[in-house]
Amino acid sequence: MSTVNSPSAANSTPSAPTPSPGASVPRTPGRFTSLGPVGLVLAGGISVQFGGALAVTLMPRAGALGVVTLRLLAAAVVLLLVCRPRLRGHSRADWGTVIVFGITMGAMNGLFYEAVDRIPLGTAVTLEVLGPLALSVLASRRALNALWACLALAGVFLLGGGGFGDLDPIGVAFALGAGAMWAAYIVFSARTGRRFPQADGLALAMAVAALLFLPLGIAEAGTRLLDPTTIALGSSVALLSSVLPYTLELLALRRLPASTFAILMSLEPAIAATAGFLILGQSLSLTEAAAIALVIAASIGAVRTQIGRGKAALPAEGQ
Repeated sequence: MSTVNSPSAANSTPSAPTPSPGASVPRTPGRFTSLGPVGLVLAGGISVQFGGALAVTLMPRAGALGVVTLRLLAAAVVLLLVCRPRLRGHSRADWGTVIVFGITMGAMNGLFYEAVDRIPLGTAVTLEVLGPLALSVLASRRALNALWACLALAGVFLLGGGGFGDLDPIGVAFALGAGAMWAAYIVFSARTGRRFPQADGLALAMAVAALLFLPLGIAEAGTRLLDPTTIALGSSVALLSSVLPYTLELLALRRLPASTFAILMSLEPAIAATAGFLILGQSLSLTEAAAIALVIAASIGAVRTQIGRGKAALPAEGQ
């Protein structure tokens, strides 16, 4: 996700962020709900990755940090208007949690956009998804997850051609950093969801991230951020990468188990590779396609292992 898709609640499958149980979203036309929950998740994933591809085309106009700033600002404005979060009645611990969540969100977006400015979109998302995968493996503590970790590492080895000689090492480092921030995002999103009602925490955290990134965006892009075309494109990125997928995923999770949602989220590297090919002309070799498939398989396997662990624990918990 490379991107910020949705807030997360406490979740037994931490390989992907999921909305808090009480989260509410703006009313959405019936044609969206007619897609079915799986269709909604896939539509959200497509929206995110094609939004990322659009962001890459915008970078020559505003730079990576400028694009992140525009995206976070536009998404914050929309979420604040829709959620109208209360500012009073929260403890210092509540504000501390939402501020750390906002910092994590901003760092995740900034690192990812710096990565896609240097390496192909599908490759960046594949490396980024290692963060949630590592979190899932560590949270499970099952020996079987060592297999999934080895499978993912094999995919990364293939992706780098045995040493990442064909990839910008700085871009690879940014993508891996974004993955680490995605894992942290899941943890702090869950904590924020427990402390704030509905999607209030997400809206406030998005505002924190936007304010933190504003000086960076101004420093890199300057007055280019005020160009009407740049603003329009940046708002489109925010709509595709934050607002629309957030709404679609929340609608889906009303009828879809979080575990199934996490498995579907594991397909994002493939969606990103498709978006990179169609919009940016970034083709994949057979080796790179096989590498992405291995990482996807590892992610799905890790999630299914977590699901099995949860089902096995149910009888004991009921006694």
